[in-house]
Amino acid sequence: MPTFYAGFGCRRGCPADALESLLRQALNNQGLALADLHGIASISGKADEPGLLQLGERLGLPLVLYDTAQLQPYEPQLSHRSAAAHAHCGCWGVAESSALALADQRQGTARLLLTRQVLGPATLALAC
Repeated sequence: MPTFYAGFGCRRGCPADALESLLRQALNNQGLALADLHGIASISGKADEPGLLQLGERLGLPLVLYDTAQLQPYEPQLSHRSAAAHAHCGCWGVAESSALALADQRQGTARLLLTRQVLGPATLALAC
């Protein structure tokens, strides 16, 4: 199995359980193992988001945060462009961009393994 990275977006106050449910659902649907997840990421505006921080603790992975300028180079690779996300944080796609940024930082190359998935207040993408 490939090493992969998860990018998350979420509404304020999104619980860790919702984020974890989305992650586990995506992994099950793709036949991927949680053990091959080597990092989680989001946008810097989520630095104080309790659900994301709790998810990182549960998984034993630090939450890596990127500012809008660091995510912008990945916008051409996005499968979905969210006007709401852009209006809120200046980024067209937090989950996909942050997953790509982390995979690129760790491996030197990045491609989407799983495009943006949504479950309630949470969004997820996987990159390798």
